[in-house]
This record gives sequence, C-alpha cells and structure tokens, in this order.
Amino acid sequence: MTGCRAFGAVGLRDALAREIEQQGLAQDVDLVETGCHGFCAGAPVMAVDPHGFFYQRVRPENASEIVSVTVKGGQPVERLAYRGADKARLIRREQMPFFSGQRFVVLRNCGQIDPKRIEEYIRRDGYAALARVLSSLSPQDVVEEVKASGLRGRGGAGFPTGRKWELAASSPGDDKYLICNGDEGDPGAFMDRGVLEGDPHSVIEGMAIAAYAIGAREGYLYVRAEYPIAVEHLGIAIAQAEQMGLLGDNILGADFSFRVKLKEGAGAFVCGEETALMASIEGKRGMPRPRPPFPAQSGLWGKPTNINNVETFANIAPIVLNGAEWFSSMGTENSKGTKVFSLAGKVVNTGLVEVPMGITLREVIFDVGGGIQRGREFKAAQMGGPSGGCVPHAHLDLPIDYESLTGIGSIMGSGGMIVVDQGTCIVDLARFFLNFVQAESCGKCVPCRIGTRRMLEILTRITQGEGREEDLDALERLGRVIKDSSLCGLGQTAPNPVLSTIRYFREEYLAHIRDRCCPAGVCHDIVTYVIDTELCTGCGACARKCPQNAITGEKKQPHVIDAATCVKCGVCFDLCKFEAVRTR
Repeated sequence: MTGCRAFGAVGLRDALAREIEQQGLAQDVDLVETGCHGFCAGAPVMAVDPHGFFYQRVRPENASEIVSVTVKGGQPVERLAYRGADKARLIRREQMPFFSGQRFVVLRNCGQIDPKRIEEYIRRDGYAALARVLSSLSPQDVVEEVKASGLRGRGGAGFPTGRKWELAASSPGDDKYLICNGDEGDPGAFMDRGVLEGDPHSVIEGMAIAAYAIGAREGYLYVRAEYPIAVEHLGIAIAQAEQMGLLGDNILGADFSFRVKLKEGAGAFVCGEETALMASIEGKRGMPRPRPPFPAQSGLWGKPTNINNVETFANIAPIVLNGAEWFSSMGTENSKGTKVFSLAGKVVNTGLVEVPMGITLREVIFDVGGGIQRGREFKAAQMGGPSGGCVPHAHLDLPIDYESLTGIGSIMGSGGMIVVDQGTCIVDLARFFLNFVQAESCGKCVPCRIGTRRMLEILTRITQGEGREEDLDALERLGRVIKDSSLCGLGQTAPNPVLSTIRYFREEYLAHIRDRCCPAGVCHDIVTYVIDTELCTGCGACARKCPQNAITGEKKQPHVIDAATCVKCGVCFDLCKFEAVRTR
C-alpha cells in the first residue's frame, strides 16, 4: 500500500476509475483498493480477476489499454507482466516464483480485500474464529489450542504464545489488559505495516480471542504515528467492528465484553520493548524497567497484562479455524508455522514475503527473491534489524528458525532481512546499525548508553583508516559486557551486528586496519575512485551525473576522474553498468 502509493498508485486508481466509467463498465466492474500484494519490486502492482492476471510497474497512461484489452476483452497486456528468468512473460500471479514459493497464513488477505470494508473480511471467514470461540470454547480451551499449535511470539524473542497467555490468565485480578505491539522500528522492516494496512481486522480478531482467553476487557493497539495509512485503516476497522457488535459489550450475544483503543506512538525505537511501551501508553517517557515483575504479573497500570505483536495476533484466527495440528504441520520441530519477512537490500524481488519456518536462506533469497541485483555475488544477510546479526554466505543453506539463527550469532527478530552484495562494506554496515541503536538508546542504563557510544567511536575510527588491531578485541569485550549487563532486550542485543560481523568478516576489518583499505570501496576516507580505461566505453553517463564535474573525457573514449576534485560520493561507482569505475 505505502510502497505502491509512493510510485503513483493513487493516480493509477483514478485513471482506471475514469476509464471504467468512460467505457461503460461502471455497473459491471469493481475497482478494489487493496493492501500490499507484497511484490514491492514491481510497484505499483495490480491484479485483474477473475482472469488472475498480475501486472507490475503500471502507470496511469496504461489504464485505457488495461480496461479495453483485459477488462473488456479478457486478454492480457503481456508487456506489463513479470518477466521470468528465461525472459518469458508470466501472466498470472501463481506463475511467479515470488508468490509460488510462499505459504500465506498471516498475509492470507493482504492484496485480496479492501481493508476498509469489514464485509470483505467477513466474506473470507473473518470473525468466524471469534464466533467459534465464544459459542463453544472455554478460555482454557483457547489457551490449550494455542499452546498445542506451537506458535511462538513473532516480535523477536520467540516466547511460546500459549504459555504467555496462560501466565496472564492465571494471574489474579478482575482488571487485565491486552496490548498489540505495532511499534515496528527496525530499519528496513515493514512486516507489521503491511498487515495493519492490508488486513487490520485479522489483528483485531486475534486480539479479541486473546482477550477472551486471558480475561481482559480492554486492549490497546500501539502503532507508531509514522504509519498514517495503518492508523487510518485501524481506526476504520475498530469503528466497523464496534458497529457490528464484534467489539464492545456482550460480543455476539456472549457474556464477553472487549474494547480496543488505538494509541499512536511517537516513533521511539525503545518503545518496541514491552515495559517501555506500557510506560508510553501510561503517558510517561518510554523507558524500560527491570523484570520481574513481568507484565503478566504487573503490567499496564500495575495490572496483569499480555503483550503480543501484530504478526502473532494475525495467526490466531487461522489456528482456531483450522486447528493446532494444521498449524504445527508447518515449520520445524521447535519453530512452527510461517514467518513474514521484509526482503530488502540488494535482492531482485524486494518485498513482503511469508514462508514456512525451516526454509533455507538460499531459498528465500534466490528462489522467492530472484537472486542478487545485477548478477552480483551474495555476501551476507542482516537478519533481525539492529538487534540481529549478519548471516554470511557459508550459512546460506541454514534452515531459518529460532534455534538455528541463535546458534550462528543472529536472531529471527521481527522479520527484517536486508541482503547485501560484495559492494557493501561490512564494517560500515555494522557502524550504521550501531549508530542507529546508540541514537535510539533511552539512556537509562550505563552499559547501553555509554557502551554503545564507545563501540561506535571505535567503528568510526576503523572506517576512517585510523583503527588499531587491538580495537577488535576491545569491540568484542565491550559487546559481551553490554549484552550481559544492559537493562532491556534492546541493549542486550545491540552489539549483535558488530559481534557477528567480526566473527564472520574479520579479514575485512583487518583490511581497514592494516592496509587502510575498504575492499568494497565504501568508506570514503580511505578509498580513491578510478576508471578502468579498458572497460570504459566513453558513454559519459558518469560525467553527466557527477555532482563535482570531476570526470572528463571525449565521447566514446575512456574517461578519467580528477582525484583532487572528487568528493568520493560514489555516484559513478553505483551508476556504471560496465563496472569500469573501481576503487583503490
């Protein structure tokens, strides 16, 4: 939704509406504005049913042809279809490896329904799970079903969801709270955003079932204000559910009442930590507190509270409808079901993907993701955002589940997956994530507040060519101390990108330190850009785009870079399709 809008989806929608009207089809054709289809690389995208045609990179000027050829004539506009590896046009969505390699549970409705119309959600079995729960299951039955499914929290920690509900349900007290954590703050992550924008009722239904199971009558949907479309759609969905008696008092005639309030967060990364999130809801500064007591014992306003993230709640209705055995049949022994990832970086098919737990990284990146851009070599994948770790080429065939990723120094996290190629500097990547975490540290505990700053200073020195070999030992030592002594999970995982990259790419760190060289040509303070005269065709593209006019040469003759004028912006390096621009 957000990505397609950025590429002109609103103008396309308006153009299609005009053409449908002008060609006399207004009574026969439904123009449905859906949530995210997942295929961000082709934005804006659209589907034409019942033909099942899927078009990418559609522009408003294509509207007339689509309506006349496809809507009226039933024939595909092949040049708008996805081009496969063999250059053949793949007309239908299910033909595309990006979609055929996925298994949709959480994203079952995204791209299929209008998220602003509750009738469309209900038409696809929406709220049927809630009706079943209220008519035939006890709260304990629901808890046991979720426990049997093996569902683990999708927010990052992977704690068993059913067990978490059981703890909240068994806590004494009449007043309990339920919270949905939609404070998605990882750079490059947009899993929760896609679900909240494209299928908000799936989250609300999951929350209502959870509230019934633990005995809560009031819930909060905490979403960052930077997600305006998600906030809008959630507001509409909550109002619709209340109007239809699916939220509020005596839901569906049962002795169960539950209300949901929408809380917009100000965008602090630390508020993804559950105790900081609760402080924010209470109107306090979002800062974590020591545990115990845990939220299930004393959470929001001191009352027993259960917190799960968006993806976790979106799994609940399918589990109730299809059964725990159905869900647990997917995935691995200890990591059941599917996982949603935001596939970003140097991969061909960027987007939102949902795959079974246990799938290998190679399958995700090369089958679903279409491989590395421009045919370059895979280098690593940063998983779990700033709290995660780098997964190198040697572990491409590692099954993706909680235990396997932890075993190699990474984490599942909430599902961010940033793919990098040989043109990415691993040291600079680690510095970027540590800079983010340091800037977002709430400052409450010394290890995170000061420790990450010291680590960042060392990394910055290394990228500037001023590092020392003992810096690596210092980084590892600092990282271990921060992990062991930080107050909350965010501080405890902050060193992961640095520790994992030192573990797998130590030689690249040493190249910066010993040789004062950045092998990827990214760290501007220690690189010089040159043009390989044997590869340069003299096309002039680099000279036209150089902001300093530092590149000169005759047409169709090799060009040169004036090192004294060059500001090392890297535009020429990224632009040259002949790979004639090199670093040294």
